[in-house]
Amino acid sequence: MKQLHNLLLIPGIISILGSADKSLQSEDSAGKKSNKPETQPNVIFFAMDDLNDWVTPLGYNQAKTPNIDRLAKEGVVFTYSHAPGVFSAPSRAAIMTGLYASTTGCYEEDPFQFDHPDLITLQMAFKQGGYSTYGAGKIYHHRSGFLDLRGWDKYFSRSQEEKDMGWEMNSYYMSDAPRPNPFPYSPYYTKTGRDGGAALHLEWGPIANEKEDDMVDAIRTNWACDILKQKHDKPFFLALGLYSPHYPNYAPQKYFDMYNRDSIQLPPYNADDLEDLPERIRKNMINRSKEHNELEQLGALKDAVIGYLAATSFADAMLGRVLDALEESPDKDNTIIVFWSDQGFHHGEKMHWGKHTLWQRTSHVPFIWAGKGIPKNKKVNTSVSLIDMYPTFIELCDLPEVKHLEGISLVPSLRKPSGSKDRNVFLPSNEKGSYAVINTNWRYISYFDGGEELYNVKEDPNEWNNLAGEEKYRPIMQEMQKSAPKVFAPGVTPKNELKLIIEGDSFHWEKKKN
Repeated sequence: MKQLHNLLLIPGIISILGSADKSLQSEDSAGKKSNKPETQPNVIFFAMDDLNDWVTPLGYNQAKTPNIDRLAKEGVVFTYSHAPGVFSAPSRAAIMTGLYASTTGCYEEDPFQFDHPDLITLQMAFKQGGYSTYGAGKIYHHRSGFLDLRGWDKYFSRSQEEKDMGWEMNSYYMSDAPRPNPFPYSPYYTKTGRDGGAALHLEWGPIANEKEDDMVDAIRTNWACDILKQKHDKPFFLALGLYSPHYPNYAPQKYFDMYNRDSIQLPPYNADDLEDLPERIRKNMINRSKEHNELEQLGALKDAVIGYLAATSFADAMLGRVLDALEESPDKDNTIIVFWSDQGFHHGEKMHWGKHTLWQRTSHVPFIWAGKGIPKNKKVNTSVSLIDMYPTFIELCDLPEVKHLEGISLVPSLRKPSGSKDRNVFLPSNEKGSYAVINTNWRYISYFDGGEELYNVKEDPNEWNNLAGEEKYRPIMQEMQKSAPKVFAPGVTPKNELKLIIEGDSFHWEKKKN
């Protein structure tokens, strides 16, 4: 892995430097292989939020996601793909900059643009590559001031209220968002007297079916479908980020009705799962386990899972709208669609409800490519990272080269899925210096304070048995350590030291005055 922390201190070190010369190969008129695409493909960049590996293409049979299944049959499924961050802000920053938090210093809820204004973000690369660029929803982190407004021909906003808040992308902060009745709905609130507040963690509930098109994800999806119906005189990059199935798990009633509570299977839990963790992590997770214990006492574990599955099925229906619109569009034969989620989510595994961990349930996410030039109904079973998207687009879409990206192009895997080779995938924590290294056999976790975990993921997919204390595994851990950076960049300027300045429909960050 490239060590670029010192280079990043030099303004403008990450820059556009000429034109990429690789792509999925095509044949020219003489029958010879050519690296240049005949035309640049359009790209639909479809993101879901907090969707873990609970989808049929990854072997989970409880979620009803016919459109994800449909997309999988039309393309290549990366069955062991991992997020490049442990929650939305660092993961999306890594995806859109092509650089890990260990390089940028964006470990937490940090607006990377303040400290790194010279980074070429993904939509900027498409724009400089000759594309029209359209965006809607949660592509960057959803908080006010996190959307990178540069490089978009149009970024959809459903209301002036959204812009006035610095492009806040949370679906349920706004006054126009439909809510269940009662609100909050889940027993985590109704049976405890809690105030729902803004976070709405562990909240779920049905929305009236007739309000489906009033839901924020539906509004944004319909806008994206309208873009697909238009005639385009040059290739387009269309990014659509849904908020579902992020909490609160709201969905029209019909999606809740898809699931029978009596037949819902909970994920496997192990009451002793925390006992072999490093001491600091064990204490933290024991504290976090109070939520799981409370849901269990409320008899709400199955209801919480149904809420998540219903929100997933609703998001799947939005994907279906996009696929239908593409099928009816004049660009259907020259468009690639990439489906991903920023990171996963625990539903009681390791007694945790949330993300922010270095374990499987946080890192393992769906990742599907389909469309022009991509084989149908294929799987790649080797380890990959979502940070690989940026270099893949450069090669696949003939974009100008961006130096120092930390992922690798997946074009060889898309060209020949059966020829993919496994590799170590790096995942930095939101704690500087803590990280995981993952391959199809092992997950190694190193914490900044010296704590370690090692799991044989083939024999122990639930990660219940920490092997790090056994000396015979030390060579494996030492080898995996080589895939982590030797130096972790200092954290960027914390958000609490910055002030968001709203300027009409735009914004910028300034350092607070002492």
